[in-house]
Amino acid sequence: MPMPMEYQYASEEFERFLRDAIDASGLTTRNQVYTMTQGVLRVFRRRLDVGDALRFANVLPPVLRAIFVADWDLNEPARPFERRELMTAEVKSLRGDHNFSPDTAIRDVATALRKNVNEAELDRVLAMLPNEAVEFWRV
Repeated sequence: MPMPMEYQYASEEFERFLRDAIDASGLTTRNQVYTMTQGVLRVFRRRLDVGDALRFANVLPPVLRAIFVADWDLNEPARPFERRELMTAEVKSLRGDHNFSPDTAIRDVATALRKNVNEAELDRVLAMLPNEAVEFWRV
């Protein structure tokens, strides 16, 4: 079996996502948008059990999937979904001195993500997760 296309073009897909996230957020560098994206993915992951998180990860492109599961502390208790402002503050706390995530970080990452995944598949998986998961990724 040949290597799947998603792995052959993983870097190009990630660069496309970063450009879309820069456009959505108004940030200016790849490093800034990477930190914002990593923060948003971690905030979401912290609110899921392992099975739900892996279901979600399976709809992500390879590099975003790797970022989503990297450095995962499986012993960390799941957190509840909270008001958007509180979860955004959590996004901004990742590398706080070097984090330029805007107040719209979650929406901005959601906007870029939806441009770079199969939206029907994403929505199908989100419908299987806690109700707040759908709202988290709404744009």
